[in-house]
Amino acid sequence: MTNPQKIKGSAWERAVADWLSENGFPMADRRYGAGHTQDKGDIIGVPNFALECKDHASINLAQFLDEAIIEAVHAKARFGAAIIKRRRKPVDQSYVVMSLAQWAELIREK
Repeated sequence: MTNPQKIKGSAWERAVADWLSENGFPMADRRYGAGHTQDKGDIIGVPNFALECKDHASINLAQFLDEAIIEAVHAKARFGAAIIKRRRKPVDQSYVVMSLAQWAELIREK
């Protein structure tokens, strides 16, 4: 029997990848094989980012961001961010969490 949490997480990853693909990141897609020790994030196709998708009833920002940062190192990505599902909200109203230092670096480039 398939794990219901894994099904929920996979559906969220697909929803995020689809939204990104339709909104300026046409190469965005789910990364298959996520969850192993050298995990590189859940979404590919967003340059310079390792993205960790989370659909949990309880939000643990520190844990989610720590995972995204580790995955950015594994992926050799410049930035790591967690995309966190908001209850009863569409994908485009998700939370995107990254460190202040990385956010400032990103904004300085604009």
